[in-house]
Amino acid sequence: MKRLLVYLILLICFSIQLPAQSLFNHGRLEVTNDGHYLQFKDGTPFFWLGDTGWELFHRLNLNEIKQYLDNRSAKGFNVIQAVALAEFDGLRKPNQYGDLPFKGLDPKQPNEKYFKVIDSAIHMTRQRNMFVGLLPTWGDKVTKMWGEGPVIFDSTNAYIYGKWIGNRYKNDPNIIWILGGDRPAVKDSDDWRPIWRAMAKGIMEGTNHQCIITYHPSGGDNSTSQWIHHESWLDINMFQSGHGGGHDVACWELTKRDFNYTPTKPTLDAEPNYEDHPVNPWPKWNTDSGYYRSYDVRKQCYRSVFAGACGVTYGHHAVWQFINAKEEAINYPDRGWINAMDRPGASQVGYLKGLIGSRPMQNRIPDNSIILKGQAEKSEHIEAFRAADNSYAMIYIPFGKSLTISTSSFKKYVVAWWFNPKDSTVQKIGMLENKGSMDFETPTKGFGNDWVLIIDNVK
Repeated sequence: MKRLLVYLILLICFSIQLPAQSLFNHGRLEVTNDGHYLQFKDGTPFFWLGDTGWELFHRLNLNEIKQYLDNRSAKGFNVIQAVALAEFDGLRKPNQYGDLPFKGLDPKQPNEKYFKVIDSAIHMTRQRNMFVGLLPTWGDKVTKMWGEGPVIFDSTNAYIYGKWIGNRYKNDPNIIWILGGDRPAVKDSDDWRPIWRAMAKGIMEGTNHQCIITYHPSGGDNSTSQWIHHESWLDINMFQSGHGGGHDVACWELTKRDFNYTPTKPTLDAEPNYEDHPVNPWPKWNTDSGYYRSYDVRKQCYRSVFAGACGVTYGHHAVWQFINAKEEAINYPDRGWINAMDRPGASQVGYLKGLIGSRPMQNRIPDNSIILKGQAEKSEHIEAFRAADNSYAMIYIPFGKSLTISTSSFKKYVVAWWFNPKDSTVQKIGMLENKGSMDFETPTKGFGNDWVLIIDNVK
């Protein structure tokens, strides 16, 4: 009774009136007509800027969840990826209120108290004009491969659980459903698609088909497009360029592979390298090669978005696991989660979102053909896109240098700008006469000096 009273008090504290300018006044989230990007029902564009808060419901209490969401909202994040049945023994280790998700590990017997915490977190997220990228379960509950498990789902109870949890949140417009949880849908002769298909069917029926669903795969060159692109329930493709491939995994190539598939679906990197994660690949994950820092984060996030992704998800190695003195550290985090929330990369991905939103974002066309000189590989690889009507173009240059840009599709005069991804400052180069190609030199040169060149047509 005392614990229930605590829940009720917390729920009242966090159940304030939604802001008048609620993002969800624009209707449900949907895919754009061209199939590449996301928008609300009324046509308002949506750029996915996610954060991996995987253990949010499991390792934090409601006051801590509020602290985290306030921080992420202030930085411009609009999707929080979190797991109902958490990775780290989430079926047998209770949440911060002492509750387990099920009775006897049975998905047909959910524990109301456990899911009340998730209810409150979803409500708090909506108050802040943010989505929850809700994973009904981490993948080790469907196919262990590695991790705690145990495997509890088959096609029958996955459908029952999917329908139950879909019905529970059918009136919450700020849910994006994410299946998978760091696992492939198919591996060699093993095929888990029937289980995920059953869970997706349950979610669709439980929400009266008012849902948008994607799938979070394991890392490497894996993408949902390889296994389930043609599944009718899959609305968005995802890949995870991850942390195990070293610096400069070609996330732009993975994006373009998905971008060009038919039928057309949006795609994004839902887990690029985490800020402050060890560089050494799995299974070592030691610190011998140092850590990924904000520059590594920027390079991957910018290049996947400029290659045609509908957004991107940032992650911090201490934040996703919400590491603190009570929990066992996973893979050498170098700080606690509260300190980690204000690392530079978390703010800098917000600048990316602001940059994309500064111009019409739904007519973006990836186009590296406009880079005439200066293109290179790996750490120096440049990505560019232009507007379909050629009203503007943006070029991300990860390694400061000189380059030549084709401007043959622009008018007689253009205005050029430098955008600094480190701090979002803008330098106006000026109005320039268009001679078909133009030479530019970044304000600073070399490693660690990334820039965005913006070219606008003069009307």
